[in-house]
Amino acid sequence: MDDLRSVLEGRALLSDGAMGTEIYRRGVYINRCYDALNLSDPELIAGIHSDYAEAGADLLTTNTYGAHRMRLSRFGLEAEQGGIISSGVRLARAAAAGRCYVAGSMGPLPLLLRPAGPVSKEEALATYREQAEIMLEEGVDLIVLETFRQLSMLEHAVAAVRGLSTDIPLVASFAFKPQRHYFVGATPEDVAAAVSSWDVDLLGTNCVIGPQAMLDVVERLREATEKPILAMPNAGQAEMVEGRTLYLASPEYMGEYTRRLFQAGAQIVGGCCGTTPEMVRQMRSFLNSAEPTVAPARIRRIEPVQHSSVEVTPIEERSRWGERIGGEFTVSVELDAPRGLDASKSIEGARLLASHGVQAVNIADGPRATARMSALALALQVREQVDIDVIVHYCCRDRNLLGMQMDLLGAHSLGVRNLLCVTGDPPKMGNYPDATGVFDLDSVELVRAVHNLNRGVDFGGDSMPEATDFVIGCGCNPGHVPLEKEVAKFRRKLEAGAEFVFSQPLYDPTVLERFLAAIEDFPEVPFLVGILPLASAKNAEFLHNEVPGMQIPAVTRARMERAGSRDEQRAEGIRIAGEALRLARSYPRVTGAYIFPPFGRYLSVPEVFEASEQRVEV
Repeated sequence: MDDLRSVLEGRALLSDGAMGTEIYRRGVYINRCYDALNLSDPELIAGIHSDYAEAGADLLTTNTYGAHRMRLSRFGLEAEQGGIISSGVRLARAAAAGRCYVAGSMGPLPLLLRPAGPVSKEEALATYREQAEIMLEEGVDLIVLETFRQLSMLEHAVAAVRGLSTDIPLVASFAFKPQRHYFVGATPEDVAAAVSSWDVDLLGTNCVIGPQAMLDVVERLREATEKPILAMPNAGQAEMVEGRTLYLASPEYMGEYTRRLFQAGAQIVGGCCGTTPEMVRQMRSFLNSAEPTVAPARIRRIEPVQHSSVEVTPIEERSRWGERIGGEFTVSVELDAPRGLDASKSIEGARLLASHGVQAVNIADGPRATARMSALALALQVREQVDIDVIVHYCCRDRNLLGMQMDLLGAHSLGVRNLLCVTGDPPKMGNYPDATGVFDLDSVELVRAVHNLNRGVDFGGDSMPEATDFVIGCGCNPGHVPLEKEVAKFRRKLEAGAEFVFSQPLYDPTVLERFLAAIEDFPEVPFLVGILPLASAKNAEFLHNEVPGMQIPAVTRARMERAGSRDEQRAEGIRIAGEALRLARSYPRVTGAYIFPPFGRYLSVPEVFEASEQRVEV
């Protein structure tokens, strides 16, 4: 295989998951010496390595975490150390089959160093030197010093390895306590400062904390060090369930947060306690898009060259939509793109909506990760045939930075001016779950990037011959839990340059009122409330129970249930939507509505207008 250091200069790597908890999960109780299973049950260890390799790991970690004399002596196995370590490396190498790198795992000693504990510096150096020497003889590709809680012990382990070899790639990984309280007073900044002078290739953090807390640690390390970063979180916090220690994070959760760790700047990401081969498989799926990027965070923040930018065109001069949303109550309706080649139904829908006074249609970009006609292609056809404003959704899922900039410049040259910038649903939600999700940017960074285009600055920070004139929209979800996170993200979107906002559909006015109160001090931008007419009682129950962020009050669901027949339920859904539209007009901060016609029934929109008793004027 290629030299590891050279590979790390070109791309990020996915490590494997847990060894100890995976052994436990497969039926070996904790009163056994897990390292000795390399000799007593090599098939078990080989099977775990093989499962991780097949799941897509680039790096396999040997089952030698505790294979030093001090820990082995507790089981009377110190004389077996050489065989345990040699077998551990060979089992991992065989499973790697030339596809994965093999990392020799070395953990902390079971007792602390003096003066906090009884172990002397000389004892620590000798113990680690003995362990590392066998690994080097067996030809590991790198050594990972993992789960250290005492900086001085980690320093001695580094010195022991470097006393034997200055060539072997070396990772020094520290274990931080949860909730930002760190072992022996060491913060990420403390650890980064100490390790900066050590001869190590990567600074790591692993174990103890789950993905969300580790993301914060990685972000702080990234600010404090120039060294590449390794991150291996636990699968959430451990819980006791009927006497067994379990980690309850889902594979999808691990996958999503692992992608975020890469985007925060980690160069190697894997899993620690509780992670499984299935989780690594999901991590691989989420992270295919991160390769060959070394540190995605370094391309996510787009800082324009200040002196080369130009003044942004006033919003009312950029498009008719930009002029409208500054004054009158406006309505936009979502227009479905066809699954095939014939856009006539969508165009007729736009024509019908325009005839009933709808000012704009917006076209989703592969909603729910389904493959449809591109939003841009449908937008151009609608603009040519219908006198109505068109808003194009643009998501981050399907294109890298280069493709996104080319798309946007091309769209502008064809007359597209109104954009709704969204992150996009991950591919696993749609019909092509194994498709690569790119996500070089998220919705906040996309807003910032488009705002920079409007200033004559491209995605790389260079001047452009001309500036664009996009009207930039974003989404928000007032029903998100916790609300504080959604409010903070909304603030970032406004700071990045968002100029209007569409909310997710709302049925509970108190949800909207809480959100509006939370953003009361934010800069005011046109705010359009989402309205989705309920099609039936069954539809209401589905949305409430199975769609994240959708909260339909019990009283509303009861109204739908009492309505009787399916036609009566549909009529009741229209009445509820009409009431929501009428209520939306009563909030000073709300300047319009964003209506989702259920199942593409565009005739339901004028019915909502009629039910609101406030028909939109042409």
